[in-house]
Amino acid sequence: MGSRFPFFVFQIVGYKHSGKTTLMEKIIKALEKEGLRVGTFKHHGHGGFPDIMENQNDSEKHRLAGAVVSGVEGEGLLQLVGKQSTWSLDEVLSAYESFHLDVVLVEGCKAATFPKCVLLRGREDMDLLDLPAVEVVITKETIKESWSVPCFRREEEEQYIPWLIRHVKERRS
Repeated sequence: MGSRFPFFVFQIVGYKHSGKTTLMEKIIKALEKEGLRVGTFKHHGHGGFPDIMENQNDSEKHRLAGAVVSGVEGEGLLQLVGKQSTWSLDEVLSAYESFHLDVVLVEGCKAATFPKCVLLRGREDMDLLDLPAVEVVITKETIKESWSVPCFRREEEEQYIPWLIRHVKERRS
């Protein structure tokens, strides 16, 4: 798998309201349908602790979509639940090892160096293409650019969901 973990790690990144959670739910369902054990992790980037009591938070949406384990971290509180001063993505992923997963989808953690899908709302988000390990781009509006990686428009779901599933399955082999 080319990773220090026994599962493939794939990130979904974008700014707020770019469609990250919706895409995560679709990928989780598709991977589960393929018989893969999926875990998810979300970095709560809005400041403060994640809302543990909220039923429809993003990590709960991940679980309902079929994730074996889902977690969220904010201000040092890891909702699995564990508390320490701060959690690195590597520490969280290490905690996931006992769940015997095939893939962990990470929502956020933009600067991490795992392979990633970037969601662009428009030209104003183009700086995200400078992140490490960008492997695919999904755009909300048409952006006339030359891409060094596959690029899909948001409404081309029947094309990019199978591409993402194939890509994850190939990379985890």
